[in-house]
Amino acid sequence: MQSSLLSLPQQHAPEVIHYVPEPGPTPPQPGSSVELGDLKRILVRRRFLILATAALLTLLTLLYGLLTPALYSSVAEIIVDPQDLQVVTNDVNPSRVPPDGGITMVESQVAVVQSSGVLLRAIKDTNLTEDPEFNGQGLLSRLLGSVLGSGSAETDKTGKTLDALRRRLAVKRADKVLVLDVVVTAKSADKAAMLANAIARAYLADQASARAKMATDASDSISARLDEQRKRVQAAENAVEAYKSANNMVMAAGNLVSDQELTEINTQLSAAQSRTAALKAQVDQLRRSGGAPDATSEAMRSSTISSLRAQEATLVDQVSQLGTQLGPRHPALIAAQQQLRDTRALIARELARIASAADADYERALANQQALEAKVAGMKSKSLDTDQASVRLRELQRDLEAVRSVYATYLQRAQETREQINVDSTNARIISEAMPALKKSWPPLPLLLFGALFGGLGLGTGLALIAEYSSPTVLSSRQMQSAIDAPVFGVLPGKSGGRRWWPFGRAATTANQKMDAVAGLALRRLFAASRRPPNWPLVPSILVTSPPEDAAQRGRVARLLANAAAARGSRVLYIDTNAASGKKEPQPGLLDVLRGEYAFQAVSQNAPGSNVAVLGRGRQTAAFSEAQGVYFTQHMLAQASRDFQLVVVDGGALADNLNASPLVAMVDEIVLVATLNTTSMREVNATSEAISVMGRLPTGALLVDEAA
Repeated sequence: MQSSLLSLPQQHAPEVIHYVPEPGPTPPQPGSSVELGDLKRILVRRRFLILATAALLTLLTLLYGLLTPALYSSVAEIIVDPQDLQVVTNDVNPSRVPPDGGITMVESQVAVVQSSGVLLRAIKDTNLTEDPEFNGQGLLSRLLGSVLGSGSAETDKTGKTLDALRRRLAVKRADKVLVLDVVVTAKSADKAAMLANAIARAYLADQASARAKMATDASDSISARLDEQRKRVQAAENAVEAYKSANNMVMAAGNLVSDQELTEINTQLSAAQSRTAALKAQVDQLRRSGGAPDATSEAMRSSTISSLRAQEATLVDQVSQLGTQLGPRHPALIAAQQQLRDTRALIARELARIASAADADYERALANQQALEAKVAGMKSKSLDTDQASVRLRELQRDLEAVRSVYATYLQRAQETREQINVDSTNARIISEAMPALKKSWPPLPLLLFGALFGGLGLGTGLALIAEYSSPTVLSSRQMQSAIDAPVFGVLPGKSGGRRWWPFGRAATTANQKMDAVAGLALRRLFAASRRPPNWPLVPSILVTSPPEDAAQRGRVARLLANAAAARGSRVLYIDTNAASGKKEPQPGLLDVLRGEYAFQAVSQNAPGSNVAVLGRGRQTAAFSEAQGVYFTQHMLAQASRDFQLVVVDGGALADNLNASPLVAMVDEIVLVATLNTTSMREVNATSEAISVMGRLPTGALLVDEAA
């Protein structure tokens, strides 16, 4: 038997067409970027790093919370009204509400409360420079101060106290609210409340002092200008009087005497002209009446005429009666007639006297009018000269009035501002004094632990992503397909019913049946995409390879493929190129066949109860040339086509297993196995490059998901 096997190379082997698929181009190196869809796999794989980071950060936070001294915060509330108190009408700080309701003004008071002036006042009131918590005079500081010395200890202590108080102070204002919250934090609740109230009171005192100082400065500035204003008033008055004296302009009641006289004479002239016109109308009427002057209004208004008319009427009645009773020659009748004639003569003389008086009055009125007109004409010529001088006088008087007004305003304002020094018009007050806090404000241990936990989870997630970016693994079918430039035929679950894989012919559990179904579907996809020529004389063959770290998954996948084909009635030859473990003297196998020492029928073994025949690695007693291995590989696959429908080869890690190179050259399909979220992309690239060096490219890939 041994001699026949040794003489096998000299026998005529069946003529087989030598078909080797042409190698394609080297697949491009995939990017190592992590996609959002793969985030879950990264987090699951590196969950221990994430949880450890969160636990460490939480533990450190817990230690910090337990070892850090407690701090207490107290709040004093101050309301600031932008509309100040109107104590006096003309306040130095007038009350004007801005369009934004005073929010900007109140917001500026936040900086005022935190100013050095207010804080130094509060430090002085509370003697805070002697408090070791704020003056920085701890044990270490005292030791360093005694060694190094200090040029200005008091100033240095005050500065340190001010800086420490600023760090412990927070002034806040809620949105759309005119209330300032003065928050002070200290190691003692009573001390925090005392400092908050001291700062609030110092703010009010500082505001009152600032307003008093503003009023004092304003009063001093105005008073300094009063003497100058007084001198300007005196100069203006002297200029007016000197001008009036130079131009002989006498004033009475604020007006020129000549102007007053001209006004009075004009008034008299108007009255004289009216009287002259009236008298002339009266004379004209008397003259027009002619022989009946008694019909005039003057005669009608005369009491003498009225009396004589009454006497005349009586005498006429008497004459009429006597003429009837007595004869015409009767002495009584003659006497009555004589009296009647005398009365009528008196009436005529009275009417003539009235007409003569009217003429006389008219002549006097006309003379008076003419005299006034002459006087007015004389004064008008004099007034023209005075008016020319009055232009300059009025200008000087206007200057005098303006200077007097300014002086009066300055004098009044100086008195008002002098009184405002002692009046506080600030409309700000403490509405809520600080009370000692019942609970500590720092450290908030539950909140810190909560933040540390989620911060640790976030930090751990970031570290996991960084670790994944620095050493990327296979995360998805799309990434694997991009890496090897070949399709992914399926994703197998990583766990199988308590066993990594089951022996050939063993009944499969429910979970293993599912994997067998996935493997069968992968076989269908694999041969559906195969480029195997029709009527090819060699048996269909699949070589399964993987990076070295996936040896266990590679063996399981190869067995799954063999079992899946055998379960569907195909006879399968399973070739294992891995070294036998636990055997000091391995049985003849594949290496013996590739050296031509044995026929594969002599070294293959059928698995009991199964359609699978197993061919082991064999003995590595001597090396063989690549051409010899390719020849005997062709011969083996040609002979296997008589008894088997499929050959499945566990090719091991091709980068470390050069004995499988003849199989790589002759098999139909090369399947690369990788474990999701475990197999490094560098190893995948190295394995793909090893296949490319051997003259082939991967046909496709099968992925194992251990999380499934």
